Amino acid sequence: MDRITRRAALLGTLAAPGLARAQGGWPDRPVRFVVPYSAGGVADTIARTLQARVAEHLGQSFVIDNRTGASGAIGAAAVAQSPADGYTLLFEGATFATLPEVRRDLPFDYAAAFVPVVQVTTQPYIIGIRAGFPATDLAGFVAEAKRRPGEVTYGTPGVAHIGHFMGEALQLAAGIRLEHVPFRGGADVARELAAGRIDAGIISYSSLRPAVERGATLIASTAGRRQASLPQIPVIAETFPGYDMSSWTGVFAPAGTPAAAMQRFGAAISAALADADVRRRLEAAGADPVESNPAAFAEVIRKDRETARRIVQATGLRVG
Repeated sequence: MDRITRRAALLGTLAAPGLARAQGGWPDRPVRFVVPYSAGGVADTIARTLQARVAEHLGQSFVIDNRTGASGAIGAAAVAQSPADGYTLLFEGATFATLPEVRRDLPFDYAAAFVPVVQVTTQPYIIGIRAGFPATDLAGFVAEAKRRPGEVTYGTPGVAHIGHFMGEALQLAAGIRLEHVPFRGGADVARELAAGRIDAGIISYSSLRPAVERGATLIASTAGRRQASLPQIPVIAETFPGYDMSSWTGVFAPAGTPAAAMQRFGAAISAALADADVRRRLEAAGADPVESNPAAFAEVIRKDRETARRIVQATGLRVG
């Protein structure tokens, strides 16, 4: 059992008896939600979709703070260094699992610095290609990459971000070599894709929509099978069997945060996800709501770290 799983199990054990105390005192002031990516990206979009309902459930303001840079590490560091009192939380994606596998220069240990609170959504990423690119589907994209090895560019929300790992996995499966271009968030990738300054982007459906309005084409999803909400988008596995990678969003707290407060926050997330309008808006953004708890979330993280390690071993990917 790794450190995240042990912490999650302890949180689940302690939450029930402490809940009454937390409800009596926490929160008595606004709660800050640090999103470590730019406004308009998938994490930011999901956080803002939840914002009003979570605030209503908590009876306090719920403030979203975008702290961008270093593939999420800058925002994560800000939360890790905050008091473990339940008033500063991190809203991250699967990069929480991938980044520590390749960044050896991080100023903190993700597994030791945080405790998982609750998973919120799961969502595949989508490959979008710019208007005017000499291909309109995945097979054509791969053929062009083989014709010009190392010249076709793709953007993601950062080095060692889950989107970067998805791109590495695609290169392994297809036998191609692409040029990775990192940004501060999915919205930045979409802007550059729409402007034609990169050939492709591997980001969320919600982030890609503005680029699609400017002529970008969605050619494949990273999920193992087509989403019910996006049946028109083929999956990479239809061309390269076995490819199956998705991202997620979830809430983390600094290690040592009172378990009862986190139990109440998890209940606020569950209440928000039960709202029909919230679910509709999430699904329209290509994100599927998830019923979760700390232990289940810890297991998702553990599996994603194993996948990241396999990709690192196969590619030699290292950063710092």
